[in-house]
Amino acid sequence: MGGPVDPTVINLVVFVLAVFVGYHVIWNVTPALHTPLMSLTNAISSVIIVGAILAAAPAELDFGSVLGVIAVALASVNVAGGFLVTQRMLQMFRKKQK
Repeated sequence: MGGPVDPTVINLVVFVLAVFVGYHVIWNVTPALHTPLMSLTNAISSVIIVGAILAAAPAELDFGSVLGVIAVALASVNVAGGFLVTQRMLQMFRKKQK
């Protein structure tokens, strides 16, 4: 019972806690802070892209490289969509020209 804990279990616990905390942080933020929050998540996604490029960089094609390529693709879509949504949100605050 007192043996070492499998790293997969630790990673799963951290993931579940991150999902739980993220859910409550997003849903309890005031509407005025949605645009800065979107910008912050875009910045975090761009850091994920850099890490995924490093994971996909090895010359041999293994499981980590494939996951790195998939992560680059998904994070790129996330960043592009995030910038589009942020742009639309910022346009709502502009004065309309007559």
